[in-house]
Amino acid sequence: MGSITLSHVNKSFGEVQVIPDISLDIKDGEFVVFVGPSGCGKSTLLRLIAGLEDTTSGHIKLDGQDVTDAPPAKRGLAMVFQSYALYPHMSVRDNIAFPLKMAKTPQAEIDRKVEYAARTLNLASYLDRKPRALSGGQRQRVAIGRAIVREPKAFLFDEPLSNLDAALRVNMRLEITELHQQLKTTMIYVTHDQVEAMTMADRIVVLNAGNVEQFGSPLELYKNPANRFVAGFIGSPKMNFVDGPEAAKHGAHSIGTRPEHIRLSTSDGAWKGLVNVSEQLGSDTFLHVQTDFGLMTVRTDGDQTFTHGDQVWLTPDPNRIYKFDAAGMALK
Repeated sequence: MGSITLSHVNKSFGEVQVIPDISLDIKDGEFVVFVGPSGCGKSTLLRLIAGLEDTTSGHIKLDGQDVTDAPPAKRGLAMVFQSYALYPHMSVRDNIAFPLKMAKTPQAEIDRKVEYAARTLNLASYLDRKPRALSGGQRQRVAIGRAIVREPKAFLFDEPLSNLDAALRVNMRLEITELHQQLKTTMIYVTHDQVEAMTMADRIVVLNAGNVEQFGSPLELYKNPANRFVAGFIGSPKMNFVDGPEAAKHGAHSIGTRPEHIRLSTSDGAWKGLVNVSEQLGSDTFLHVQTDFGLMTVRTDGDQTFTHGDQVWLTPDPNRIYKFDAAGMALK
């Protein structure tokens, strides 16, 4: 079991309040991602759950038991950091086994758990190697293996893929998702990358300045953002926003439309603009178009070819225009 409940958790460093007041209910076996811009408090929140930071106020419960004041070792959680933190002089086998040896686990049980973790992470043929002989992705798998052998109630990942190149990030993203499906253990994953959040999570916590802006499934956040911040943060490329008289036509202070929900034409449409930059990615082309309302991004077919200065017309899908009030809250 690995349900985690946060009730009015607050964290301050001196007079600086980092987490004002957060309440969350994470279900047993869920994959929950904390996402938000740098400095939003997501790593601090993870460290509070792990017990690496003390709460200023509020309560943290694990499977219904209050662990707010419990030390990290007593919480039954395993944390995987951005840094692999492997012992360079130890083999992969010994690195994975290290927490068990420190706990004076019987050798037969250590061997069984290490072999299981190695098979699960496709590391069986690397057990006798030193970390220097491994790729970045393999080293991160060793760090995850060290967490697996502890058989924790929940795994806590703090931006574990940040040190990897783009291709390895994609591979490890898939491997961690498959690992969750295999282990069915609660996982909390911190990232600033909303693509990682959308592709990996059962539910996403969007944080901003220590506050939970929205907590829901990836598609819920994409289709029904609670406010302008979530609308602009979830989705790639990000949503286009229009203020002023054009938004007032729709009864809103501001409106938003996603790049994939705009029809592009060279002859007619709602908004006239000039192509500023064309990014051709093969399957898609992203056009950055200068309009009377500012720079707009449009996603179109990869076969489309435009150059700087081309005149185009943009028409947003009327059924997919998002409306926001003066406070940035979504309007129905």
